[in-house]
Amino acid sequence: MLRSGIRSVILAGSACLVLAACGRQLAEEAETLPAVQAEAAPVARIDWFEYTGRDEVFEGVTLGEDEYFNPVLTGFYPDPSITQVGGDYYLVNSTFCYFPGIPVLHSTDLVNWTQVGNVIDRPGMLDFDGLRLSRGVFAPTIEHHDGTFYVANTCVDCGGNFVVTAEDPVGPWSDPIWLPDVGGIDPSLFFDEDGRVYVINNDAPPEGSTYDGHRAIWMREVDPETLQSISEPIVLIDGGVRPEEQPIWIEGPHIYKVGDWYYLSAAEGGTAINHSQVVLRARTVTGPYEPYEDNPILTQRHLDPDRENPITSVGHADFVTDDAGNWWATFLGVRPYEGDYYNTGRETFLMPVRWEDGWPVIAKGQEQVPYVVSPRPDLPAGEPGAFPMSGNFTVREEFDGETLPFHWMSLRVPETQWFALEEGALTLEARPVSLGSGGQPSYLGRRQQHLDALATMALDFSPQAVGDEAGLAVLQSDEYYYRIGVHMTDANGPEIQVRVRAGADAPADGEAIAFGPLEDEFDGKVELRITAKRDLYDFEYRIPGDEWKMMASDQDGKLLSTAVATGFVGVTFGPYAQRAGEGG
Repeated sequence: MLRSGIRSVILAGSACLVLAACGRQLAEEAETLPAVQAEAAPVARIDWFEYTGRDEVFEGVTLGEDEYFNPVLTGFYPDPSITQVGGDYYLVNSTFCYFPGIPVLHSTDLVNWTQVGNVIDRPGMLDFDGLRLSRGVFAPTIEHHDGTFYVANTCVDCGGNFVVTAEDPVGPWSDPIWLPDVGGIDPSLFFDEDGRVYVINNDAPPEGSTYDGHRAIWMREVDPETLQSISEPIVLIDGGVRPEEQPIWIEGPHIYKVGDWYYLSAAEGGTAINHSQVVLRARTVTGPYEPYEDNPILTQRHLDPDRENPITSVGHADFVTDDAGNWWATFLGVRPYEGDYYNTGRETFLMPVRWEDGWPVIAKGQEQVPYVVSPRPDLPAGEPGAFPMSGNFTVREEFDGETLPFHWMSLRVPETQWFALEEGALTLEARPVSLGSGGQPSYLGRRQQHLDALATMALDFSPQAVGDEAGLAVLQSDEYYYRIGVHMTDANGPEIQVRVRAGADAPADGEAIAFGPLEDEFDGKVELRITAKRDLYDFEYRIPGDEWKMMASDQDGKLLSTAVATGFVGVTFGPYAQRAGEGG
């Protein structure tokens, strides 16, 4: 496969920067895969792709020198975990059955983040075949100890709990070190000052769950070299901080040593609107742990749901410090456009942590998680990365550099080489696997990072047989997506179609909701545009140089929300190519 890469043109406000993406990622890994052998399979050529975010809450806001925007990672970046190495910070997020998986992001100021790699970045590390898109890798945690980086994680329905290691967070990361006797989910590692190492995780209580969502936090000592258990597991907390109230889904545990105290922090209440963060402490690492009487230390569940521009469902926090010793928390939250409807998934937020009577507190009482935060961390200000992560921005990718940027992802792990970077374009092989097949279609997606967004691309595609199709999709899962593309029909030849799949009972290839023949002079070149307007989506096309033509306007965007489609992922935009056949 020819690798000529991508040049990215970034427009943020009035600034226009030409930046180069670099690093080992999906395109390089695909070189090791067998090529698709289909005879005369048509190829979709994407000459450029442009994404614009234009959320009203950021529009016209000029940040002061000591201010920053929340979220610091907009779009589908859930379950953040963070570690500090000197003046460098590294953060990881869940990606479920997307590949490459578990992005690694780097910052020097906790505000500006740049993705530098992916933990799960090569075939053979994990197997997502046959899994729904919201299974796979849940809630990774990252730690650094004695020159080694550790990521502990769960592969749900695909192996259980494991740890991978690396000397450099860019990679390469080791193959999984499985933890066969650690059940449940959300493992994390704690390296104590005496050299002992512990795994902490969520699992069912010793006597089993007595109500739905009843869980416990367990801990066991592990061998520092093999990471296998060398002690019997013990329960640190059963149910939650107020067991008499039957709390649900205690998970995402972390332990921190502060002075003579060990602090156990965990999420509680589930990942929806009742999400929260709680904290306990003990004099010894094994406990007993006593909860903070004013728990939770972070939640928004008690606030007016009709407040303007709400941030909800906050929790799953992890802590670090800045140069002045101030504490900071990264955590997830969502930005609904109505009720509990949101399409952008769970995002990463940053807030200061204050200490009250020996306890860390993020937000209490009527405190709201803000969009504009001051002061910034006490760290030298960094610069935005090649691809902005917060506020409003436009990114245009020209596909004429050396590699695909790290943020492009496929559904599950590629088994064949179906995409390439060739002569200044991204090309996709049209294969007989549809977007809704539950398999590995020819689709590359990037996150929808704003409630109001625009995705546009230039396509060159000449279908050869009935059912050949390529275009632009907005996808939440195998069961819920829209797409607009060039489709070969038996009666009208190539035409523009807008198709939707809305549920597992709908046809895997979706249903046409708008279609029309292309002009006689159509030469394969067309530009496609999808506009997200909170709960509505528009689908347009044009022949280059002509006016835009609306194919379907104000389509129901709630179909792509977590509330309707369920699961844990957010929406992605991206090009696809397929042809009729198995799975289509």
